[in-house]
Amino acid sequence: MSAVIENLEKMLAAGRDNALLRFSLGNEYSKLGQFEQAAAHLQQAVAHDPNYSAAWKLLGKALNDAGRLPDALAAYQNGIAVAEKKGDKQAAKEMAVFAKRIEKQLGG
Repeated sequence: MSAVIENLEKMLAAGRDNALLRFSLGNEYSKLGQFEQAAAHLQQAVAHDPNYSAAWKLLGKALNDAGRLPDALAAYQNGIAVAEKKGDKQAAKEMAVFAKRIEKQLGG
């Protein structure tokens, strides 16, 4: 476990649970290739803040990297809706590209 993750986990254990902390943990676990762990934290990030388009995008990637394609597709679709609502066109475009790739993989 990295020192960064240890510090973030300590903050979480101290009760400082919020969307940014969960996003940071998800990002760090993704870097280590621990995609299920990353996805669990990112799901908490979007539960804290359903309008956090960057968290939806990273959640989709973590789920995709974990081989959970239907879940990844759902995360990207939610993220696209959030990003479009916020006017975050670049994030919406990126997630749309990833979603299309997954749809092709799933034979859709």
